[in-house]
Amino acid sequence: MTVIAIDGPAASGKGTLARKLAAHFDFAHLDTGALYRAVGLLVLRSGGNPEKAEDAVAAAAKVADVNLDDPELRTESTGAAASKVAAIPEVRQILLEYQRSFAAHPPRGKKGAVLDGRDIGTVICPDADHKIFISADVETRAKRRFLELFGTQGTNEEYQKILAELRERDDRDMNRSTAPLKPAENAHLLDTTNSDIEAVFERALSLING
Repeated sequence: MTVIAIDGPAASGKGTLARKLAAHFDFAHLDTGALYRAVGLLVLRSGGNPEKAEDAVAAAAKVADVNLDDPELRTESTGAAASKVAAIPEVRQILLEYQRSFAAHPPRGKKGAVLDGRDIGTVICPDADHKIFISADVETRAKRRFLELFGTQGTNEEYQKILAELRERDDRDMNRSTAPLKPAENAHLLDTTNSDIEAVFERALSLING
């Protein structure tokens, strides 16, 4: 069983890379960030507080009921809520076993799994066969998310709001006490600031194939 761990901050390109690698190798793919987004969305829908452990834990227990393809999972408000619930140790513990089980027993009989998130190589799958940490400067990531959400129709005010939210999320993710965002010691580092996805994909393939 082959496990590929892809970590990195929001809008760094880790999800796109993970999907391309999974398709290339015919492996199962799990966007672990979607699990936290699902928890955050459940909290928001229930009128709860994503920073309150009781609300977040109650939502985490129901995460299997959420459609991980729900477009609302991709909104900035859900992303911000996801970052907050992810800082709660009890939530991380609930989702930990789900992620590890996916990696150990990929669905549909696949021979491997690609997981992307923020602590795959450090916490979820520390023994992953391949670890890649994707990064890009925050302005580039904000521009990508801006274009993803608004295309050419967005305003500078909307861009500045996304930039501020990403900076806030980076600070929260990197400085939380439980499983902070950081590269695993043996991870390959890929900076995507000045690279398109095809170049990043080819580089990742060369690292994996050795």
